[in-house]
Amino acid sequence: MPDVLKFVLNKDGVKELLQSQEMQDIIKQHASAKASQAGDGYAYSVKVGQNRAYANVYPDTKEAAKDNLVNNTLEKVIRS
Repeated sequence: MPDVLKFVLNKDGVKELLQSQEMQDIIKQHASAKASQAGDGYAYSVKVGQNRAYANVYPDTKEAAKDNLVNNTLEKVIRS
């Protein structure tokens, strides 16, 4: 019978990694790409939460908000 390896995650280390500037930069690249795919009037923001960094992509103009309401633009972009 082979030896069994047991892995124990360093929770503080994982949290630090998920909140790091490097992770924020990666998230920013993805959010920027999705906002660009959605078209003019869409923006994004990157924030650091309690456990990890995250991004929001959202309509930033009235025209983009209407476009998103009528065409579900953000849903289509995120799924692509």
